[in-house]
Amino acid sequence: MSKRIAFIGGGNMASAIIGGLLGQGFPSSQIDVVEPFAPAQEKLHSSFGLTAQAQAGTCLSAADLVVWAVKPQAFRQAAQQVQPYTANALHLSVAAGIRSDSIARWLGTERIVRAMPNTPALIRKGISALFARESVGLADKTWINEVIAGTGEFVWVDTEEKLDVVTALSGSGPAYLFYFMEAMTTAGVEMGLTREQSHQLTIATFVGAGALAQASNESPKVLRQRVTSKGGTTEAAIASMEDDDVQAQLINAIYAARQRAKDLGDEFGAA
Repeated sequence: MSKRIAFIGGGNMASAIIGGLLGQGFPSSQIDVVEPFAPAQEKLHSSFGLTAQAQAGTCLSAADLVVWAVKPQAFRQAAQQVQPYTANALHLSVAAGIRSDSIARWLGTERIVRAMPNTPALIRKGISALFARESVGLADKTWINEVIAGTGEFVWVDTEEKLDVVTALSGSGPAYLFYFMEAMTTAGVEMGLTREQSHQLTIATFVGAGALAQASNESPKVLRQRVTSKGGTTEAAIASMEDDDVQAQLINAIYAARQRAKDLGDEFGAA
């Protein structure tokens, strides 16, 4: 990877990708960042030794790849400032909801890949889904693979609409697990454990169960059934959750997240 990469936005997801690139040996001298907020600029400098620019400028003309790590509501305005400098670049967007049709219209190019990562990318344990417009060639996809690989695993999807599903499932998914962790930790404290003990037990349970699911050929349903002895403690807990229709409520929540991803594209991707 000897080309030059520019990041528009220098927040958490940009930092995750930058960290992955540097970890693979990509030189920091070939990375440019446009980030208007001083705290984010300071974090980029302290973490990676990068000096971010406050606004788009001619330095972007040298970029072979532009990574869009801005909030959905800021994308259009940022694109108007960047577009004069990046007509020949490949573009990778990690902005939720903003569709590639809008990005192509704003930037005047068809060489666009959209990615939906998640926050474990910060420790290189993420999972991203990728979608490329037709004008993105095999060499471009290979390069995107190398860039994203520094953040964890990835899959390519064949239609852009599926990115809204990915956003709801794995993009927002860490928050669902953290929500369950909160509840389990609170329950442990209420029943007499210290918060530190309850936290440690909860985190280790999630990490261990995830590792077991990843290592196993069995489905989560089968793994759950193996823990659920008839008349035992786990059966009592699962029965309580089924009485409260927890699984259906979680599925409904994921549908709600997908709808919000669609709404973001409608709201902030207008002409």
